[in-house]
Amino acid sequence: MEYRDYYKILNVGKNANQDEIKKAYRKLAREYHPDVNPDDPNAEEKFKDINEAYQVLSDDEKREKYDRFGSQWKHYQQTGGRAEDFDWSQWAAQGQRGGAQYRTVTQEEFEQMFGGGMGGFGGFSDFFETLFGGVAGARAARRPAGQTPYQRIQRGQDIEHAVEITLEEAFHGTTRLLTFEDGRRIEAAIPPGVKTGSKIRLSGQGSVGASGAGDLFLKINLQPHARFKREGDHLRIDLPVDFFTALLGGEVTVNALDKSVKLTIPPETDSGKVFRLTGLGMPKLGKSDQRGDLLAKVEVQVPKGLTESQKEKFNALRKSLG
Repeated sequence: MEYRDYYKILNVGKNANQDEIKKAYRKLAREYHPDVNPDDPNAEEKFKDINEAYQVLSDDEKREKYDRFGSQWKHYQQTGGRAEDFDWSQWAAQGQRGGAQYRTVTQEEFEQMFGGGMGGFGGFSDFFETLFGGVAGARAARRPAGQTPYQRIQRGQDIEHAVEITLEEAFHGTTRLLTFEDGRRIEAAIPPGVKTGSKIRLSGQGSVGASGAGDLFLKINLQPHARFKREGDHLRIDLPVDFFTALLGGEVTVNALDKSVKLTIPPETDSGKVFRLTGLGMPKLGKSDQRGDLLAKVEVQVPKGLTESQKEKFNALRKSLG
């Protein structure tokens, strides 16, 4: 039977305290978790070794027994003894089939490490079962057919992450590069038409959990815009129109988000009148070929800084109009 160096597996010294052991376990378990490494055939076996090492070194009673065994094993090897001739009987767990000494990672520990539900790991080595009992084999035997040792009872937790975007980004669509604590990096696409309160679902990018990872939801918050006010899929804008154009009629330029258009102002247009420019609003979420409207509210600009002569002419006009 092969001796297993649990300290080496967790990459800690033999004098490591429990905080150091837990920190090392968290780091390695995240790195080698099978759900994070679906294309690495060695990750599952490595993760099993990491978990087994933590089961022993995080439990004071198991660790003390393991350290005593390790000292005797080292002495036995130094004296030239062969592994196949070693007497395991004095170290084999007696009457422990069923797991009296087995310690599983607590729910709190697992949620702190991975954020998801905890389930059975199973598949412990013969070395572990010889020293500490056979509960791992019993748990593995009860595992449903086709389920790996690391598929857990519950689905991982969903995560919600707030994202602020500009109106222009909401109009054209944008991306955000997200970095996770476990080192994962993904580029999330935000489609055109999102608004404050919209949630973009990234399937399988949440916390690792039971029958798979949860989802990541990007909750959108739209930043205020200097010129446009959004109302659903419509946009509102204040449109300055000079006094003479409002009085006599003419054309003004309206700058939408993606282009400029000419708007005809009829004669004698009052301040506050709203013109609807069809199809110049926001794209509809999931239907980017459809758009809301742009609502342009006229603000008549009164001439300023008139000379006395100009004022006299306006007075004459006022009198002529009664």
